[in-house]
Amino acid sequence: MTATPTRKATPELRALCRLFYASVDELGDFSEIDPSEMPETARRLLWHDEHMTETVEAFHGTPVDVSVLQTHHTPTHYSRRILLNRQSDGEVVQFGIVRLNTSALAEAVREEIERQETPLGRILIQHNVLREVRPLSMWSVVPGTNLRKLFGLGEAGVCFGRTALIYCDGLPAVELLEIVTPV
Repeated sequence: MTATPTRKATPELRALCRLFYASVDELGDFSEIDPSEMPETARRLLWHDEHMTETVEAFHGTPVDVSVLQTHHTPTHYSRRILLNRQSDGEVVQFGIVRLNTSALAEAVREEIERQETPLGRILIQHNVLREVRPLSMWSVVPGTNLRKLFGLGEAGVCFGRTALIYCDGLPAVELLEIVTPV
């Protein structure tokens, strides 16, 4: 992928976190970084314009399932806080917050997403939705208590993540915060 200049995405990060947390600090201590500052594995997992579903499945060599932890609905948006788990052993490989503009997707696609049985990327691919994934910012994350618990981490450690937008049929449809477990 051709590198584009990093752009500050703090408002998007804070807005996504506020959907499920009182403050971003509750999830972790986020520092925006340049992709070149990331370890190679984290950069491979996050700095690309593909769906995370495909990327983590290829990296871990197994399909993943989605575990929806919490949802939030408004008249115009559907949001969810999720984990992706390896099918091979159930281990968590990614945490995410997804917020989608419901008017930007066909009804069948929205309904399948809201059934909470299949990762978002797989649904968009299976429905042949014309999509473009645009990474906004890369993050170094010192996980807070909740994220450490979800990832099964001790006190120490740093994770890496990204904020991104998915354009569907040319419209900005999905806002994402994706954090991968340390490997």
